[in-house]
Amino acid sequence: MTSIKRSPIALAVLAMLMEEPLHPYRMQQLIKERGKDEVINVTQRASLYQTIQRLEREALITPRKTIRDDKRPERTVYEITRKGRDVALDWMRAILSTPTREYPEFPAAISFLPLLSPDDVASQLELRAKAMEAELRRIDETLHEAQAVPRLFLLEMEYLRALHATELSWVTSVVANLRAQRITWTEEWLRQIATQFTIEPKLDQD
Repeated sequence: MTSIKRSPIALAVLAMLMEEPLHPYRMQQLIKERGKDEVINVTQRASLYQTIQRLEREALITPRKTIRDDKRPERTVYEITRKGRDVALDWMRAILSTPTREYPEFPAAISFLPLLSPDDVASQLELRAKAMEAELRRIDETLHEAQAVPRLFLLEMEYLRALHATELSWVTSVVANLRAQRITWTEEWLRQIATQFTIEPKLDQD
């Protein structure tokens, strides 16, 4: 089961079809209505359709019927297969139990900070901190408005808030260190460090 490539949007499709047969447009609507677009990217409808086609090829879902409406394009309603149910549960257990290495942009940019000056980096991180403060306020407002909703259905928002709060704290501390020049660099210093830590390649010996 685990050999089938998983993704958040694929998991969402399988999860929704475990509830009832649906057509792709309704799937996209439900993801947004339930706030799952906070953690699942469905901004591009094409990616949803591509995922559905892949799941169908892998026999995880199958067409059930076609809806014809004079006012709307023809729509295919899909249902999940037994194999699809097994795979969805297998994915859930694997994702919940086993951390995986992900490669988001921000840590990649952090690894190349010396491309910019210390002052420039500090300025950009200050902008990021302001954006994250605004995002935290938005999440807090969302959680406040959803107080009547059982916590089970808000856990992903709690998780996002914890991640953002931790990152904001870290970014703020790095900015403080940059402004105090406890973290700093110059081109000359970078050249010295590069020389000091450069590993000479070993030539193959016959």
